[in-house]
Amino acid sequence: MELFDAIVNRRTANSKFADKKVMQEHIELLIKMSSHCPSHFNSQPWKFIAVTDEKIIHKIAKIAGDSMVQLMEDGRFLKQYRKYFRFTEEEMEKTKDGIHIDHLPAVLKPFVRTIFSETGGKVMAKFKVPRILGNDEEKLVAASPLLFVISLTKDEYKKEELSGFYSVISMGAVIQTLWLVTTALGMGMQFISTPGEIPEKWNEISGMLKIPDDFEMCAIFRMGYTDPAIKRPTIDWKSSQRKGIDELAYSNTWGKRF
Repeated sequence: MELFDAIVNRRTANSKFADKKVMQEHIELLIKMSSHCPSHFNSQPWKFIAVTDEKIIHKIAKIAGDSMVQLMEDGRFLKQYRKYFRFTEEEMEKTKDGIHIDHLPAVLKPFVRTIFSETGGKVMAKFKVPRILGNDEEKLVAASPLLFVISLTKDEYKKEELSGFYSVISMGAVIQTLWLVTTALGMGMQFISTPGEIPEKWNEISGMLKIPDDFEMCAIFRMGYTDPAIKRPTIDWKSSQRKGIDELAYSNTWGKRF
């Protein structure tokens, strides 16, 4: 796949992957391509864990699902991310950002705005939305043939210092590279974010993976081969719109039309 095509066609995989193990040569390619990413002073502050053990994947899946339920029930998820929710194509076309919640059970559709509002807790509980989302999260992670974990050395990842900022930039380059390589290989990739919102859950996974004290586990992605025939999760969204150049960039100084 051409580079520009890979960039434009890259998508976050919201659905299950094909029931097929990721080939060892593809796992090695993901790591090799990541190793060529830029880093400050060529510090290469990262270490990777390719998790293919089903028992470990299922344990992480359970933690991810439970985390989603907890975040939805206590309102943290909605409080933090409600501003990105869109409910119609018209809203998406107007803002050209956020996620369009376009796929959910018919019984929920008339109440979607209320359910996903900051005051929709009672309606959400009535329709068991947290449990639906938690179950979907657990199933998605559990069925993933590969989890890709990124950790940064604490020698560089010092949150209050510039070295920490530089190491995060380097990790961003790794993540984009992973997304482009998976796209080129006919694979999908999705950030497993919910445990990261709850420190004790994140630490539980870090301990399970035996991350040493001198490294910080920073990101986990699920990966696998895509299959367009696979059904979407019970509650799902899409986010294909992008802002135009005139909305994103200025010429020479802030506010000057590009």
